[in-house]
Amino acid sequence: MDSLNVALIIIWAFLFIYSIAGSIDFGAGFWAMYYQNRTDTKSSSIANRYLSPSWEVTNVFLVLLVVAFVGFFPDGAASVGTLMIVPFSLVLILLTIRSAFMVYSHSVQRYSRILTIFSGTTGLLIPALLITILPAAIGGYIMNDGVHQYILVDRLFSSSTFYTHIGFGLSTELFLSALLLSDYARAAHSIETYQTYRRNAMTLGPITLAFAAAAIYTLIPHAPWMFENITEPWRLTLLGASLLAFLIGYSALWWPTNKSRHIGQPRMAVIFIIIQFGLASFAYSSAQLPYLLYPDVTVQEAFTNETMFRLLLFGYAGGMAVLIPVFIWFWRLFMKDKRYLLK
Repeated sequence: MDSLNVALIIIWAFLFIYSIAGSIDFGAGFWAMYYQNRTDTKSSSIANRYLSPSWEVTNVFLVLLVVAFVGFFPDGAASVGTLMIVPFSLVLILLTIRSAFMVYSHSVQRYSRILTIFSGTTGLLIPALLITILPAAIGGYIMNDGVHQYILVDRLFSSSTFYTHIGFGLSTELFLSALLLSDYARAAHSIETYQTYRRNAMTLGPITLAFAAAAIYTLIPHAPWMFENITEPWRLTLLGASLLAFLIGYSALWWPTNKSRHIGQPRMAVIFIIIQFGLASFAYSSAQLPYLLYPDVTVQEAFTNETMFRLLLFGYAGGMAVLIPVFIWFWRLFMKDKRYLLK
């Protein structure tokens, strides 16, 4: 495998991990806000219990993603920066606000309600802003006059693919977070909360699938070159396998279990749905090649030199050798420590 493909796979891996972890994290913030006034369920407290140790870890992968992209594709950083300057600046502001509120909501009980509202609201706005980068990058909404680059905002906001991508991002966030929180609630022996999040996941699963199909379909008028790439046989095979994984994961919400009289196996649902998103995101991301920004910036033009690539590769290999065991240890404590789960 050549250096360029290795770099692309590393960036895709960081992007995929952050998209999954971020979706669950931001969605949990919304559910904590949504259920905070409900006295008949512990859904809000379970969501807050999940958020308490996890939101700091999620942001690590955002930093890794940005640093990897700038390091491996420095010549594309300026062009992508033009596209991302407004949404990413807003994301950074919202992340700062959300992080501050996440801290104070656990220490200033007097303002915990309003702080939870801000946390939940920003948890919806951040994914919506981030996913707008995708349709803008592939639809030819960047104009280059030879000196400056401009985003054709009016054309972008009038395109159907822009809104289907946002709908897909928000439904995915809520679906994934409902799935994982159902598993988390079951591990915490909060069966009523488990049933609540299971019902949410059952509702949001088909909605997410519909938005995914709509996002691909709306590429036809706005990014026909990418739609042609997606319909290549091997990518269609990946999408078919992705659909199969979704059906298995979604059906796991009804699987019987020997350990409990309550129906459903949320852990298996989470695993298969993550596999589904991995297959689909790989097919989608590879279909965007060879462009970073259509039609002006390609990955070949933006790629760094071989010496810098090797130095970055060694640096990331060393860093991940340290981080991966730490993350695995954190997850095992987080999901299995009864002192925290059952408090």
